[in-house]
Amino acid sequence: MGPKVRIMMTEEQKAAVFIQAWWRGTLVRRNLLHAALRVWIIQCWWKQKLVKLQEKRRRTSLEFYARQEWAAVKLQSWFRMWCIRLRYCRLLHAVRIIQVYWRWHSCHTRGFIQGHYDLKENQLNLQLEISLGSQACRVQHCISLPIKE
Repeated sequence: MGPKVRIMMTEEQKAAVFIQAWWRGTLVRRNLLHAALRVWIIQCWWKQKLVKLQEKRRRTSLEFYARQEWAAVKLQSWFRMWCIRLRYCRLLHAVRIIQVYWRWHSCHTRGFIQGHYDLKENQLNLQLEISLGSQACRVQHCISLPIKE
């Protein structure tokens, strides 16, 4: 390359170069602004996606926690029910034992009524045995039933 050559510009050329530089600067700034706007739009979209994803994760974890709590409460409820039912069955068994002994005692001290019946066609045969301590009484009775045919 040769020696540097200085070119002298006229005022008109200087003005043209200034306008060209201004125009190129404007184009560059416009392209940068458009790029910045596109970046901003993409960032906004991505932030919305992240918020939705976090909300979905939060809801899922909350539902999982609620399901676990419900299961724990249900299990506790079943256990309490089982304990109460076991207690009830024990009490019921004790009551039945007491009732059996009381009835046996009552029959031997007060007396009892025992009997059976047969139903044949239009007739009821009834046999009763009434026992009061050492005394016993037997009753047999035939009752005709008014059956319309």
